[in-house]
Amino acid sequence: MKIKLKPDGELRVEKARLGGVPTLILRPANREPSNIGLMWIHGGGYIFGMKEMVYMGRAADLVRKYGVTAFSPGYRLAWVKPYPAAVEDCFRVLQYMDGHRAELGVDRIMVGGESAGGGLCAAVCMMARDRGISVSRQFPLYPMLSNLDTDSSRDNHGRVWNTRRNHLGWRLYLRGDAKKAEVSPYASPARQTDYNGLPPCYTFVGEGEPFYSETLRYVEDLRRAGVPAAVDIYPTDMHAFDMLRPEDDLSRRAIRAFERRFEEAMERGRAST
Repeated sequence: MKIKLKPDGELRVEKARLGGVPTLILRPANREPSNIGLMWIHGGGYIFGMKEMVYMGRAADLVRKYGVTAFSPGYRLAWVKPYPAAVEDCFRVLQYMDGHRAELGVDRIMVGGESAGGGLCAAVCMMARDRGISVSRQFPLYPMLSNLDTDSSRDNHGRVWNTRRNHLGWRLYLRGDAKKAEVSPYASPARQTDYNGLPPCYTFVGEGEPFYSETLRYVEDLRRAGVPAAVDIYPTDMHAFDMLRPEDDLSRRAIRAFERRFEEAMERGRAST
């Protein structure tokens, strides 16, 4: 298993503070950037991880293949500062992107992320809708959305992430509210009751991992509100399998499907401009 946390010659990387938040900005090194600004939020259960994980996830490939500009925020982890620090940090980066579109060469904004980053992606999109920022697409991959147990996160012994680790992540992120149903959807997006006006969504998830049920429920809730949403399901209990074993056949299939969906989002955006 190779963990890649450094850039390569195909990426041009800038370190910046956007809205006061340390952020990596990735642009293609050998082509003109497109007009898409993609905020990609790292995972780690709200308690682990770093902005450099952008190099091992889907976002770096999107920069290389499609010329997008990716923004990876170094949000505060829960053991340093609990909710709402992480989501507020990510939203500040989004606000900066929105307010400096011309300077950054960004016309359309998309948001994505893996695991806890997928949960933050959903929460940030809810904040953006409520506060008047236009996000054209969301890609919350196998997202960590629900502070309450679901059918798949209860008594789960999957690889990489499981019930015990999930409880720890939520306990540190929400502290005394970890098991409460009355928390803000900005904290636990599964508590949302109004899905109208959220960006179209694509995601994928393993059928044996903890976030299977909450991912499918999120897609269903979006669809019921009339928001285009799609999910692909893969036969694995390994959380983040595409990141940790990118050379496996299953990961290659998931990555190809994800990139096809991203291409569709790019083309639909062009048609609407």
